Amino acid sequence: MTVTLNAAETLALGAGGWWLAGRFAFFVRLHLPAPIVGGLFLACCVTALRSAGVEFVFDSVLRDVLMLAFFTTLGLRASTALLRREGHRVVVCLALAVGGAIVQNLVGVAMCRAMGLDPLIGVVAGATTLAGGPATALAFGQTFERMGLAEASTIGVACAVFGILVAGLVAGPAGGFLVRRHSFEGGVKSAEAVEMRSGSVAVTLGMLVAAMGAGSVLSRAMAGAGLTLPGYIGAMIVAAVIRFIDDRGEGKLDDGVLDRAARISVSLFIVLALVTLKLWVLATLALPLFILLAVQTVVTIAMAVLVVWRVMGRGYEGAAGAAGWLGFMLGTTANAVAALDALEARHGAAPGARVAVPVVGAFLIDFTNSFVILSSADFVRRVW
Repeated sequence: MTVTLNAAETLALGAGGWWLAGRFAFFVRLHLPAPIVGGLFLACCVTALRSAGVEFVFDSVLRDVLMLAFFTTLGLRASTALLRREGHRVVVCLALAVGGAIVQNLVGVAMCRAMGLDPLIGVVAGATTLAGGPATALAFGQTFERMGLAEASTIGVACAVFGILVAGLVAGPAGGFLVRRHSFEGGVKSAEAVEMRSGSVAVTLGMLVAAMGAGSVLSRAMAGAGLTLPGYIGAMIVAAVIRFIDDRGEGKLDDGVLDRAARISVSLFIVLALVTLKLWVLATLALPLFILLAVQTVVTIAMAVLVVWRVMGRGYEGAAGAAGWLGFMLGTTANAVAALDALEARHGAAPGARVAVPVVGAFLIDFTNSFVILSSADFVRRVW
């Protein structure tokens, strides 16, 4: 039997899962974001029902719109004053992300050599799908297939699904572990910590929608020019330009509205992304690939806990930065922001991490990671 849900029904199901997960204080204490828990619960239900002969078909149009809205709010929140104040954290976070991507490729290639697999699989199951995510996996799938790795796209998507699930379960708890272990003082539990600016609600929402539309046109133009980038990059660029102009004008954008729009859109996007994920594709991963991804997970967590939090500031900001870094280095920027939300809900604002993590995870890493992926693949081809 096939059950088809339209866009409104899919949204209602996802919102219900998010609300249900938020009722359990147990998950809050573990720093597990409610959208992650709710989405994973629904995905497990869908998988179980599929094994019983009930197939679900979801309309994903609102999922994609919510993703675009979330990344657009990131661009609109990128005030020049905040970037000037926290710019050093962005540079540090980017350097750590590039270093982490290189380590993921080195671990992947070394593990594949040890298990007798094609070393190119190590690059696919490394920075391509973990630091890169599902969009990067699909974008580079054909490139790896031309290099001789059969079914690279399928392998990449399966690895990316694994990374998203793991990131959702470990990023927030890793930050919480650092806070508890070192007894950090939390941030200010108020919007004042991030200097939120008041403006016009109507103008803010209008600019949000306008940036989404104009950004989509820009993304198509960049894709036509041969640039391999996620579809939301155009919207982020347009939104950042709008914010730059607004900062030098009358300041009509409202940061409070943007913050609420970001939290709602990312939460709903995450739960819809998880419920529409086909968890059974993980069954296509052979045991060696599961072992490889497990090792990648352990190494990336170790880097976050032992290295990233120290370099990002050691204190509470460092712990929040490490959680966010772990979120996008294993999953996506949405995982990273969800982990930050979970930490800030209990311990207060972390404005430095809130600036650096989304900028690097959603934008800068996509540019730098392309060079890491291609140079690693070229090295593997020449050496092996």
